[in-house]
Amino acid sequence: MEALIETTGAQFPAHTYLLDGNNLVAYVKVNETTPFYFKNPIKGFDKRGRKFVPGNITLFTVKKASNEHTVIGSKGQTYTVTEESCTCPGFTYRGTCKHMVKHG
Repeated sequence: MEALIETTGAQFPAHTYLLDGNNLVAYVKVNETTPFYFKNPIKGFDKRGRKFVPGNITLFTVKKASNEHTVIGSKGQTYTVTEESCTCPGFTYRGTCKHMVKHG
């Protein structure tokens, strides 16, 4: 996880973003201290054409699920399964998958 502060300029406000890889997990609006957490991370956060500096990650309370499991899919991909979700495409499109049945 990394926290980034936007420094692009007037076009984009200087919000602080919490990223997990390329997924936007939460953000704190400029001049505020309360983070907004997305129910589902926004995948593929695009940093092209924008400037960032490292931010203060202590603004965010990162909750790591203690019930996380890592499973290997039928074609060798690795997915993370919790009680509520799975990172596989089946869960993304249908809201359920075989990994949750096996490890839920």
